[in-house]
Amino acid sequence: MSYLSRKPVETLARFGYGARGVVYGLVGGLALLAAIGSGGQTGGSRSALQTLLSQPFGKVWLVLIAVGLFGFCAWRILEALTDADHRGSDMKGWAVRGAHLVSGIIYAGLAIFALNLALGRSSGGGGENQGAQDWTAWLMSQPFGRWLVGLVGLVIVGVGLAFIVKAWRGRVADRLSLPADKRDWICTIGRMGFAARGVVFLMIGGFLGLAAWHASSSQVRGLGGALEALQQQPYGWVLLALTALGLFAFGLFGLIQARYRHIDAPDLDDAKAAVARAGR
Repeated sequence: MSYLSRKPVETLARFGYGARGVVYGLVGGLALLAAIGSGGQTGGSRSALQTLLSQPFGKVWLVLIAVGLFGFCAWRILEALTDADHRGSDMKGWAVRGAHLVSGIIYAGLAIFALNLALGRSSGGGGENQGAQDWTAWLMSQPFGRWLVGLVGLVIVGVGLAFIVKAWRGRVADRLSLPADKRDWICTIGRMGFAARGVVFLMIGGFLGLAAWHASSSQVRGLGGALEALQQQPYGWVLLALTALGLFAFGLFGLIQARYRHIDAPDLDDAKAAVARAGR
């Protein structure tokens, strides 16, 4: 009996962490090349996947990444519904599980984009910035829309601060089962990655705050827009290079998570029951 058939949820989760790591590695690597003037780009996840399409076996890689991201989506949703990571049912636990649920939905969208790109069904549209501006404009058109956009911005800023605090405290390997001789350098990679993600989240949340303040969805930026904004600052190439290195490090950390993360996955019957309860 194969490992996939014996532990399907865990296998999907590990494949998902790896796929997310590849995406972040691509984003960070391309941004680093742009920072040092060797080509590259300061685009986000979708732009990085579009770049991959033109490489040898690009469509094959995109399909594999799409499958992995669907696996990550499934794990995030199941973790949120079943509390497989034992986050608890207090306010903090529910907040983390809610964030994971939203994360799962976002990565499902990225997986669909990657699959459509591989099948020639998508040209990428207006990019991540345009997508972020479109949903912000929709949200702003709702009752109390500006307040809702501002609230989303505050939540994203809070997540960014949490990432930075996690990097500062060095608590990035709490859920990893690491060999003792590898722990130090893996923790260093993880701290770099979470710090860079924290900076990017702070910027994205800040752009949402500006959009709410000025009632203008054109202020909103995604990951690529945040990297472009860094590049436009004084000594921007340095800021971009440091952030890009951190994002690349987070990509490597994703591959490490795929190998060493502790995953107490529910079996298929429990997972189905949890989904059924959520559906009711």
